[in-house]
Amino acid sequence: MNLSGLSLRDLEYVVAIADEHHFGRAAERCNVSQPTLSVQVRKLEAALGLVLFERGNRRVMLTPAGQGIVRQARAVLAEAQRLLVLASEGRGAPLTGRLVLAAIQTLGPYFFPLVLRSLRQEFPLLALALSEARTAEILEGLRDGRIDAALVSLPVPVSGLTVSPLFIEPFLLACPADHALARGGALRATDVAGPDLLLLDEGNCLRDQTVAACGAGNAAGRHATSLETLRSMVAAGAGYTLLPALAVPSGPDPSGLTVTRSFDVDGPGRTIALAWRSSDPRAPGLAHLAAFFRAHAPSNTMACADDAGLRPRAPRRDGVGNPV
Repeated sequence: MNLSGLSLRDLEYVVAIADEHHFGRAAERCNVSQPTLSVQVRKLEAALGLVLFERGNRRVMLTPAGQGIVRQARAVLAEAQRLLVLASEGRGAPLTGRLVLAAIQTLGPYFFPLVLRSLRQEFPLLALALSEARTAEILEGLRDGRIDAALVSLPVPVSGLTVSPLFIEPFLLACPADHALARGGALRATDVAGPDLLLLDEGNCLRDQTVAACGAGNAAGRHATSLETLRSMVAAGAGYTLLPALAVPSGPDPSGLTVTRSFDVDGPGRTIALAWRSSDPRAPGLAHLAAFFRAHAPSNTMACADDAGLRPRAPRRDGVGNPV
């Protein structure tokens, strides 16, 4: 006998007879006629090459071989029921199971700590695996299935992906406290397109966005491998740079070595979005995840509306980057 000849319904019949010790009551419990149940059990016995029941005038008893078969039948039916429960959980919850969520390196360390507690409360059945990488590596991981969803900075190539904008994160200027840019009136992005502009290495989307915002050449400035290195270079007086708002600590620099300034109303920034494969069957749940991130946009950003429009989230900052 192979598996194609074995049905869960036949196993239900066998278990019902074992419990009721009577073909009639077992048939009633299974909502079938007694002849139907008897025929199916006979077929199962023939297929297995075993007699499962000792049939008497008043009582039906399991044979020794039948006891082992019924014990295993109960286990199989229990696992089948568990399968239905898992499917029901998957339909009833927005996201369940393991989800590999990546973020660009200039966002993850600053954004994840702000939302993880609320994220666990919103998605209690979700097992998150977090990672950080550059945009190109993230997009490759999304397309080959190593990554399920990712927080990226727009624009990105959208072929095969669904991209849901979440919030706009402004850029702030970080400069040495004794630099001319540390004081003055309204600050424009073009004011910082000088040779002292510090940039991240090639391959970082923030580098490209800084160059585009300031109108600086790609070769301008000295380079660093991370935001923390950029911050240290600014503190050492090596130049100035643009930092995403989430990467800027609140309040003045306790060392007094750096000053952070906000730009005017049309200052530079970046749009953060959640991306996932358009073919992923969990698309409704991932859209729910995007809505969660949008609703929990940090207070110093501007959240994107569901139609990708914008609505203000926070008060403006003053000339040195403090909320007003």
